Amino acid sequence: MKQTGRFTAKKLVTALVAVAAISTFCFATSAYAAEKLEKESLKLGFIKLTDMAPLAVALEKGYFEDEGLSVQLEAQANWKVLLDRVVSGELDGAHMLATLPFGTAIGYGTKADIVSAFTLTLNGDAITVSNDVWNQMKPQIPVKDGKPVHPIKADTLKPVLEKYKSAGKPFNMAMTFPVGTHNMKLRYWLAAGGIKPGFYAPPEDTSGQIDAEAMLSVTPPPQMPATMDSGTIVGYCVGEPWNQQAVFKGIGVPVISDYELMKNSAEKIFGVNKEWADKNPNTHKAVIKALIRASMWLDAENNKNRNEGVEMLSQKQYVGADYEVLANSMNGTFEYEKGDKRDLPDFNVFFRHNGSYPYYSDAIWSLTQMRRWGQINEFKPDSWYLETAKKVYRPDIYMAAAKALVAEGKAKAGDFPSDSETGIKPPSADFIDGVSFDATKPNDYLTKFAIGLKGKQKVVGGKVVE
Repeated sequence: MKQTGRFTAKKLVTALVAVAAISTFCFATSAYAAEKLEKESLKLGFIKLTDMAPLAVALEKGYFEDEGLSVQLEAQANWKVLLDRVVSGELDGAHMLATLPFGTAIGYGTKADIVSAFTLTLNGDAITVSNDVWNQMKPQIPVKDGKPVHPIKADTLKPVLEKYKSAGKPFNMAMTFPVGTHNMKLRYWLAAGGIKPGFYAPPEDTSGQIDAEAMLSVTPPPQMPATMDSGTIVGYCVGEPWNQQAVFKGIGVPVISDYELMKNSAEKIFGVNKEWADKNPNTHKAVIKALIRASMWLDAENNKNRNEGVEMLSQKQYVGADYEVLANSMNGTFEYEKGDKRDLPDFNVFFRHNGSYPYYSDAIWSLTQMRRWGQINEFKPDSWYLETAKKVYRPDIYMAAAKALVAEGKAKAGDFPSDSETGIKPPSADFIDGVSFDATKPNDYLTKFAIGLKGKQKVVGGKVVE
């Protein structure tokens, strides 16, 4: 009996272990089924700019692979080609200008539904002028300890424009895309200095040069230094490394970074076609998880990984610029006039300051600038701005990915905004002109600018009418 009793107990333990193993297997299988990827092989697009870094890092460090994804990254010729390929489904998603999906939302140029659950970077741009223009600006710029005082305002450019005008020459500058961040930032800087960057009047006039003193047109980012060197343009606004490239080549001088222009603005996002997002929710979340990890890695421990990141970006399949050029801004410094290198630790922000979270307020700011310059040529009530922001930005998907990483022990809850986050940042006057932006009052914000549409104004027949 004793022997039988021992045997029965042993059998009972064995049976319980077996049941536990089966239960664990079933739970794991059902959990896997619940999160099963709808699509495992993805092609993601990017433009050769430093701020595509989270995509490169997620691939090189194996974060995509950890999520069961096989990802191919493919450089695109320009923002229009990139957008068209996301809309057509040739690309599963892409590195995008933060303002680009709002152009598609209102049907400016391309009508499409793009959504974003991830901000790839804050800041990262600058405005560069040719050596000749810089030399003409310098007499108007205050000097301290033998160096120009920053930030440099556009009113120092006004006398240069007057000379061009007197000589009958157009003052040509470049940005990267009509509904792009570089266009909005260059316009903001110029207008803050009393220079008119011109209006749009779609669909009749999409030049953006109505009543303009500075003529802005499109040039793809990698071509900007050469285009300025040829004399076709005298300045531009673009992301890195194409401002530092001008310094290294000795052909131009960055006069202001966008961090000095408007602190911690959303610059690039990861965007996908809404239809793709609806069809592939688990895959979308998996991509966001990998990108969050990449952004955390890039900003970890006071940028300790940036040199390794720069090595990745210098490869020809990514940005392909020289290591020294990329490192000049990625490592927390920025060079203006040749030899004038200054500390700018937040020139590139990928994760800190909740940098990767998609804030509705960033979206609303973008929309106010599109309204300001006539790309949105009709009055819109305040409620429209938030409604449009919510159609594009998806913080719910971001937070689902963040919580999954916390549950897996790959991040801490404190790394992310709380569940009470509204997506609207507090009012801020961190702009070069000191104008305060309150995302809850977009129309009131527009009334504060001397240059730009406001209220019921619109552009008709080449003129601003009430």
